Amino acid sequence: MSFGIALRGYHVPSERDVSVEKTNAKENIVLEGKRKRKKEKQVTTPRPACSWVYFSRDFIKEYSASHPESSGLKAATKAASDAWKCMNLEDKAKYTRRAREVWDNYLTTAPTRTPNPRKQAKLVTRCSPGRLFNVIQGLTPEQKAAVKNMGFGSLLDLRCRTLRRSLCLWLLERFNTEQSSLEICGECIPLTPKDVELVMGLAASGKDVVNSGPDDLIVDLRNSYNATNHGISVRLLEERLAAPEAGEDFKRSFVLYALGTLLSPTARLDVSPSFLHFLTSMDVVHQYNWGKFLLDRLVCEVSRFRQGKQRAVGGCLLFLQLFYYESISVEGHVSLSPAVPCLSSWGEDEITEREKRERELGGYGCGEVVCKERCHNLESCEYKGQPDRPPACNLHNSIEHDSLLEQKGNQESMLVYLRSKDIVCGDIELVVESVKIPCQNREFGCDEILDFMKNNDHKESCMYAPCPCPLPDCNFVSSSGQLSLHFSSKHWDCGRRFRYNTPLTVFLGVNEKFLVLQAEEDGALFLLNKVTESIGNIVMIVSNKPSCSKERYMYDLVSEQGSSCLRLKSVAENVPGWVEGFVPMDFLIIPFRFLSSSGQLKLDLCIQKFSEVSADHP
Repeated sequence: MSFGIALRGYHVPSERDVSVEKTNAKENIVLEGKRKRKKEKQVTTPRPACSWVYFSRDFIKEYSASHPESSGLKAATKAASDAWKCMNLEDKAKYTRRAREVWDNYLTTAPTRTPNPRKQAKLVTRCSPGRLFNVIQGLTPEQKAAVKNMGFGSLLDLRCRTLRRSLCLWLLERFNTEQSSLEICGECIPLTPKDVELVMGLAASGKDVVNSGPDDLIVDLRNSYNATNHGISVRLLEERLAAPEAGEDFKRSFVLYALGTLLSPTARLDVSPSFLHFLTSMDVVHQYNWGKFLLDRLVCEVSRFRQGKQRAVGGCLLFLQLFYYESISVEGHVSLSPAVPCLSSWGEDEITEREKRERELGGYGCGEVVCKERCHNLESCEYKGQPDRPPACNLHNSIEHDSLLEQKGNQESMLVYLRSKDIVCGDIELVVESVKIPCQNREFGCDEILDFMKNNDHKESCMYAPCPCPLPDCNFVSSSGQLSLHFSSKHWDCGRRFRYNTPLTVFLGVNEKFLVLQAEEDGALFLLNKVTESIGNIVMIVSNKPSCSKERYMYDLVSEQGSSCLRLKSVAENVPGWVEGFVPMDFLIIPFRFLSSSGQLKLDLCIQKFSEVSADHP
C-alpha cells in the first residue's frame, strides 16, 4: 500500500523540465565566468587619471557646495569644462604636476601590462578616398588653384574612390611597424617619405609637422569649427567646402578634410582637433614635410591597432594599397606607372583589372618585387618626357652614382652634369671643388651651404644630426631639440622626469631594457640602459644627443643591497637614440643578488650638467 502511494507522489520530469534545467545550468556557468573575469580585472592596478580629472574633482566639490539648487553632475561637469578651457598653462600647472607625480609612481610600482594583439577578419577604417573625391569634383577653379599653392595639387588628380579592404588587411598583417617596412613576396621593402612623395605626390622635405602645443593658441579656431572632445565634424567641413570662397578659411578646411578622410584619419569618425596646431598660419603649409608626417601617423595608428587600443585602423591605407600595386609586378601586368605621382594612374578600372589578375595568380603576394629606384634615384619629374634630359653616368671614388649635382650661385640654380666618358679625373676634381650643396640635415634645421669636398667634415660636426625617438614603436626622427619637444608632448607618460643635481630613485623590471629620463629644466633626454649578462646586469646612462655635441653631463649611479653598495660616477656619452646591446666605455655591473624578490632592480641616480666640457675631461 505504501509502495502505491510512493508511485503516486513521484513526479516524472518532462522534456520541458529537462531543457529548463539545462538552460539554468548554462546560465550559472556563464555567471560564474563573469564573476571570475570581474575578480581578475579588480586585481590589476588602474591607470592614473589625467590633470583634467584632478581639476574636475576639486571643482565639482566646490560647485556643488556653492550651488545647492543644482541637482546631478551634468551642470557641474559643464561648468568645470568651461572653467578648464579658460585657464592658462600656469593655472593648469598645479594639476599637471600632480598628474605627473602619480604617473611616475604608477610607472615605478605597477606591473608591466602585456598588450592583447587584435585579430579580426573584417577591416574597419575611416580612410575614405571616395568622400574626398566627391568634394574635389565640386571645387571651383579658384579653389583648385589654392589647393595647388598649398602643395596638395596631386590630390586633385585622385581617381580611386574605394579601398580594396581585403588587400589592405593582408598588407597590415605584413606591416612591420618597428622597421616601417612591408614583408611581402619573401622580401622586406622599407617605406620612406620619398615613397609617399612618389605615390601620393606630397612633399618629402621641409619642416616637421608638429600637431601639439599650448591649447590657448587654438581656442579661437576650435570655437570656429565647433570642435568637441570627439573632434571636428566631417559634415561641417563638407558644408564649408561647398561655399565658393577660396580664402584662408577654405584652405584650412580643405587640409583638415583631406587629413581626416584620406591622409591621416584616426579611429574616430571626426577629424582630430590637434591638427589645428599646424594650421594657425596657412602661409607656411607648403613648407611642411607631409610625406614624413603621413608615414609617421600611419605607423602610429597601425601600432595602436595591433596593441588592441582601438577597433578601427587609422592612417592612409590608400598609400599602402597603391604602393603595393607599384612595387609588386604580376605576370603580364606592368606595375610601374608612367605618371608621377602614381596616384593619378590608378582609377577604378585599373584597380579592378589588377585585382582580377591577382585572383588569377592565386591571391596577393604571388608576384615579384619590382627592382625600381626610389624617388632620389628616380628620374626627376621635371624631366619626364624631355628627350634632351642628360643621361645618367657612373663615377668612381668621391662621386656617387647620382648624376645630377645642383650648384647655387648668383641667385641662379645651375645643373652640372658629369659624364665620365667626356672628362678626366682632374677635370672632375676642379668641377667638384666649385660645387655648393646644402647640408644633408637641412630638413632638421641646418641652413649651411657647403663645398662638396668638405661635406663629410661638416657632417661629423653638424649639431642638427638626426636623433630618432628612443621608443621602439615610434619612428619620429629629428634634431635633438625637436625630439625633446616631441617626447614631452607625445610620450610624456612613457618616461621619468627629473631635475639636475637632484637624486632620483627608479626601478627597472626584469624585461625592461631601458628607461627614458627627461630633464625638467631644458627637456634633454637621457637613456638608462640595462644589458643582462651571465654575471649580472650592466647599467649605464647615455645622453640622447648627436655624438658631436659639446654638451656633457656627469652622473652618479648607485645600487644597494643590505650592507653592500655599488657606485659609478662617469660622464654620459652622447648617443643618438637607443641601440640594443650598446655598451659604452664606463658601466656598472650589478650582480643578480641585488635584485628584489619580484626581480626589480632599484637604482639611485643623479645627473649634473656641464656646458662644453673640455675634450680631455675624464
